[in-house]
Amino acid sequence: MNAAVEQSSADAVRFEHVGLVLGENRILDDVCARIPLGKCTAIVGPNGAGKTTLTLAVLGQVKCTGRIAFPSLEGAARRPRFGFVPQRLVFDRDIPMTVMDYLLSGLQRMPLFLGHSKRHEARILQYLEEVECVRLADHAFGALSGGEIQRVLLAQALLQEPDILILDEPTSGVDFKGGQICCELLRRVREKRGFTQIMISHDLATVTAHADHVICLNHKVFGEGEPRRALTHHVLSETFGLHLGLPDLHGIPQDVRECPEDCPLRAEHLHLHDHCHVDAPAGHGCSCGHDHGHAHALDHHGEAGHAE
Repeated sequence: MNAAVEQSSADAVRFEHVGLVLGENRILDDVCARIPLGKCTAIVGPNGAGKTTLTLAVLGQVKCTGRIAFPSLEGAARRPRFGFVPQRLVFDRDIPMTVMDYLLSGLQRMPLFLGHSKRHEARILQYLEEVECVRLADHAFGALSGGEIQRVLLAQALLQEPDILILDEPTSGVDFKGGQICCELLRRVREKRGFTQIMISHDLATVTAHADHVICLNHKVFGEGEPRRALTHHVLSETFGLHLGLPDLHGIPQDVRECPEDCPLRAEHLHLHDHCHVDAPAGHGCSCGHDHGHAHALDHHGEAGHAE
């Protein structure tokens, strides 16, 4: 999708022909896309596709050609405030530091051994309450589970009172139920605080279930829009490759698992389909996780029709 994106004040971020070349490698190629204001946008694509680079460009950490605009703040005398939640945090788990100590260290200038700011403590407890882990305030930070650390990192990002919150693989390292809880928690906090959420994700099931908008990126944009309409076979194949090397094949929306008659990659998809071993009645799926009974076909323009 290389056409200029329509101007809209309802966008939190707008990419206008954004490009980045490092040496002989073109990392971002004429990227045109939008991130709707106050919504959850997922950026999906294979490893090395430029997803992290694009978010770093939003943060102003890398220089690129083209333009990255923030329409909702046009006329304001400031850039957006950002919050960032990394995929993982590398630290020494033996450091004698509580969750409160960790969060205070990012807020107060005074060394922790000289005392704690009561005002900062009150703010931290408020945000820990919002992410449903206030009970962890006095726990040793190094003893937390992966899911608990993610919640603390989310509280840390929210302490910045961001206009835009960026999360790198927010459900990585947690089980399915934990990921579901994480996404629902983010939705509730986003609706309360009114920030725009950008998440980098390989999990198509999470994207289709929880994102409002998706950008399919592999150096350039191959598709964009509401996930269940944008994630067609054609877009996914172009984004992830002809071999269908998808991050989570079972996460493909049910209505695009059966490709239409005019799909240029139909032969490859039928070959993949023929290798499924059906062990259940029609409509109840098979051992590979596909539902062969009552699928919907999506044409390349995203219009759904029933396939018997």
